[in-house]
Amino acid sequence: MTEKTKTSDSNIRSQMRKGILEYCVLLLLNRQRAYPSDIINGLSEASLIVVEGTLYTLLNRLRKEGKLNYEWEESPKGPPRKYYFITDTGKETLAEMSAAWDEIVANVNHFRNLQ
Repeated sequence: MTEKTKTSDSNIRSQMRKGILEYCVLLLLNRQRAYPSDIINGLSEASLIVVEGTLYTLLNRLRKEGKLNYEWEESPKGPPRKYYFITDTGKETLAEMSAAWDEIVANVNHFRNLQ
């Protein structure tokens, strides 16, 4: 595999992951509220490696869009922690994203099964 091919493969994976990151974060927060490091750990379990800066940017955007909110909770170790949770608007968005995901998967599988 050439260096150009490796770079191209990496870019493809990166672009596809960016496209599903918001969906995965909403899925995680639909189960339970979470501290950002818990979200990163959940994403990592699915091999979606995300740096804190990327996650905080996404969380702030989703909060501004009304899809998420947060609450402060005292921590037994150190300062209070900010826990994020999904809002009703976020749940509506999640339902729309789930329907879109199912449609996309069906479309792609159609073409994959032609091989």
